[in-house]
Amino acid sequence: MGQAVIACAQLDPAIQVAAQVDAGDDFAAGLAQADAVIEFSHHTVTAEVARACAAAGKLLVIGTTGHDDAELGQIRAAGASIPLVFAPNFSVGVNALFWLTQKAAEILGPDFDLEVVEMHHRLKKDAPSGTARRLAEILAGVRGLQYAGDVRHGREGITGERTSREIGMHALRGGDVVGDHTVIFATQGERVELTHKASSRDTFALGAIRAAKWARGRNPGLYDMQDVLGLR
Repeated sequence: MGQAVIACAQLDPAIQVAAQVDAGDDFAAGLAQADAVIEFSHHTVTAEVARACAAAGKLLVIGTTGHDDAELGQIRAAGASIPLVFAPNFSVGVNALFWLTQKAAEILGPDFDLEVVEMHHRLKKDAPSGTARRLAEILAGVRGLQYAGDVRHGREGITGERTSREIGMHALRGGDVVGDHTVIFATQGERVELTHKASSRDTFALGAIRAAKWARGRNPGLYDMQDVLGLR
């Protein structure tokens, strides 16, 4: 993703790449040259990046996923002093999927069973994906459910009948799949499916760059791509 961001930024006349930082590089030196930081790295690194950006007053765009509760708390804390755009997916299409998922859940109502299926390349380290988790969180919010207690990760053995409260979550891994996500609404006699398939990482890179442009000059706060796209 870092290489995709750099490649897309170099094609944008409004953007100048101040520094490229990888593991072992001098982040502080790069930060001093930048107005904004776009971070796609590892969940254990994000909080440190967020603290440094907050201290330096530099806006931050975070595309890393897989954070635990403590790491999320540190990210939110940084948003109190800088504009910080934090999203599980920067694709414009996926963010339309988030919006459509909420609307479909509201329209279809409680009689439809809810399932989320995602597939990514074999090298992806976290499961489910941050995007799939956000989709399940949206569904849970509409239904008055809780992600931690009501999302069911796969099924095996004699599981019994499906309950009306559960949200099924299924993570597939293989090959070089960039990212596929499907939300299934199923009831007696009919089924509605909303699907997004990404074929290039450039879609995420371009969205992150768009977010950085949007955040420049904003008040400190924690934002996401729904804010960037005006979907609130």
